[in-house]
Amino acid sequence: MSAQLVIDNIKLDATGGKTIQRLDPVSAKLVSTAAACTLEDAKRLAASSERAFRKWSKTGPTERRRLLLAAADVLEAKMSEFCRIMAEEIGASQLWAQFNVGASANLLREAAALTTQIKGETIPTDKLGAFSLTLRQPVGTVLSIVPWNGPVILGARAIAYPLACGNTVIFKGSENSPRTHALVADAFIEAGLPAGVLNFLITAPEDASAVTEALVAHDTVRRVNFTGSTKVGRMIAETCASHLKRCLLELGGKAPFVVLEDADIDGAVNAAVFGSFLYQGQICMSNERFVVDQRVADEFVSKFSERIGKLELGDPTASPTCVVGPVIAQGSVKRINHLIEDALGKGAVIAAGGIADSALMQPTLVDRVTKDMEIYDEETFGPITTIVRVDGAEEALEVANDTAYGLSSAIFSANVSKALELASRLDAGCVHINGATVQNEAQAPYGGMKQSGYGRFDGSAVIDEFTEIKWVTVEPSDQPYPF
Repeated sequence: MSAQLVIDNIKLDATGGKTIQRLDPVSAKLVSTAAACTLEDAKRLAASSERAFRKWSKTGPTERRRLLLAAADVLEAKMSEFCRIMAEEIGASQLWAQFNVGASANLLREAAALTTQIKGETIPTDKLGAFSLTLRQPVGTVLSIVPWNGPVILGARAIAYPLACGNTVIFKGSENSPRTHALVADAFIEAGLPAGVLNFLITAPEDASAVTEALVAHDTVRRVNFTGSTKVGRMIAETCASHLKRCLLELGGKAPFVVLEDADIDGAVNAAVFGSFLYQGQICMSNERFVVDQRVADEFVSKFSERIGKLELGDPTASPTCVVGPVIAQGSVKRINHLIEDALGKGAVIAAGGIADSALMQPTLVDRVTKDMEIYDEETFGPITTIVRVDGAEEALEVANDTAYGLSSAIFSANVSKALELASRLDAGCVHINGATVQNEAQAPYGGMKQSGYGRFDGSAVIDEFTEIKWVTVEPSDQPYPF
């Protein structure tokens, strides 16, 4: 039930033996213990990564590809272990755990393919007899900070892409999922990564800021990628800016799902149920706002509510196939209940579900939400979603864009040309026409706009994130100069 630091491929306790504990949000039983990284440990982690970079950065693409492919196989072989630990630590259903592992293996194979696609280019030059070109080179060590909600897929991408580009990685997992994240690190190391290429740590919440600051400040760390809340992402960005370090941020979301008058309502409901309640809605891409044309709103709400009422609520450790499990902490229950109560007090109505009294929150739909309600734009990150009724496509677009966030989104319409035009004006990094907002493919760039962050994971976009571009010229030594 414990997770340790990993430095130079060796599992270690934290200096002084400090640990943290993860308790089950329903039973309050101990589910995990983890070594809590200290500042002294952070210095050792960075020094190890710096040493390893000198060799790893010169490792050829074939060897990097071989190790990433091997890691994909090891990850898949640990499927049942991931399912068990994710159910215990974070209340993940078997479906969510299996998706995490399967998608991560695919991502690793995509990353392996990128190792031979890291290319420079030749540049035309006016200098007679000169040759001008660019090189793409590894940057150094990448600090990858990953949350608990998609622990395998978010961990895999934060490790695999920097490694594919020739960087070493310091992997900072979440205190809510220490064993899951330790198992992700294990898969890479068991695949044969040289010592120090991937180091792993967990911090106690009270130490997180100081340890992160120390790692960002270290000379070997040249890039930071962070997935998590907008509040913490802003702090990471400020820390990186103070040290002139570039960062990639994938932050919060309030994904709008637009249902136009001509939409396939049954198809929209199918996507709505999946996109709202997979893993209790604790996914940055989850549907948190349905922007529905008033002409079809009653039909949509009726059919959506009926489907919500049939979702199985339970404990994934006892019922692995349940759809909705417990939320991550009791604090989420209090926060979400407050948002519901505020909305009801201002005229909203509950179409399905309701106020919760435990971390096993029933899936809930709040209808007739308006702009003056807190839930209108505040991220809920739980098994609750909302309906905002609008009049026509233009008002739907206006409401969909009326948010501080801009990560994922969806538009349902039979008129694909109209939907494409609306998609071009929707302020989101991802727009899915007639599809759920919760989806991901390793070959497609993924990231947000506005307060959902900047930079892109996946696809060839990661090459720019995790390499430096360098201009090189080769010139005649006897060329003339003006003086």
